[in-house]
This record gives sequence, structure tokens and C-alpha cells, in this order.
Amino acid sequence: MRHSFVRFIIVGLLNTAVGLSAMYLFLHLFGLTYWVATFTGNAIGACVSYALNRAFTFKSSAPVGKSMIRFLTVILICYFLSYYLGRQLSLWVFSLIPGFPSGLATDAAILFGTGIYTIANYIGQKAFVFKEPVGESV
Repeated sequence: MRHSFVRFIIVGLLNTAVGLSAMYLFLHLFGLTYWVATFTGNAIGACVSYALNRAFTFKSSAPVGKSMIRFLTVILICYFLSYYLGRQLSLWVFSLIPGFPSGLATDAAILFGTGIYTIANYIGQKAFVFKEPVGESV
């Protein structure tokens, strides 16, 4: 597991299980809106993500204060971009299927958004939050 992307995927599986479970729980059990459910679930997953990505994925020695601010910036940008695009993609795809239940479009939007988020978040974390000093490789 020399490559940070492999470690990121492992952490991402755990983070996704926690965050996605929370999103669907908030959406279906508590009846929260798409945006509240995805934001809250994503925030819970982000806490897991920061700790594991800092220690395991990128093995970062960046100061916590500085990396935390950058982490939150990347998380928020990725969240709004990804879940907006996921929702738009889902609405478009499901508009092409006549009579398809709209409730499934929201569930699909969460999955689409999560996929986009994973890729965007990795790029942001590696390039901006836990970037390696010049000359070192993870």
C-alpha cells in the first residue's frame, strides 16, 4: 500500500459507509431534505476522513490548525460542487425515463454526488491539504 490513492480508497470506503449511511438515515428515517441530509452525513464522514487521511493516507506532519482549515475548505468546495452536480445529473437521467419514481432520483443523486465527491476530494486533499514536501513521495 505504497500509493496514497490506494490508502485513500480504503479510508474512503470506511468514510463512505459512515457518511452515506448517515445521509440515507437522515433522508429516509428523519425525513430531512436532500441538502440537510447530505450536508450532515458528509460532515460526520468528514470527521472520520480527516483523522484517517492525516494519519494513514498521507502520513502528514502538516500542522493540525493549518491542515484543518485547508481540509474544511476542500471539503466544502467538493461538497457543494459534487452534490449539486450529482443532483443535476440524476434529475437529467431520470427525466429521460418516463414514470420513474422521483424518490429514486434523490437516492441516485446521493450516489452520483458521492462518486464525484470522492474524486474531487482526493485531488484537493493531495494537492492542497496534505501535500508532500518537494522531493518526497508517498
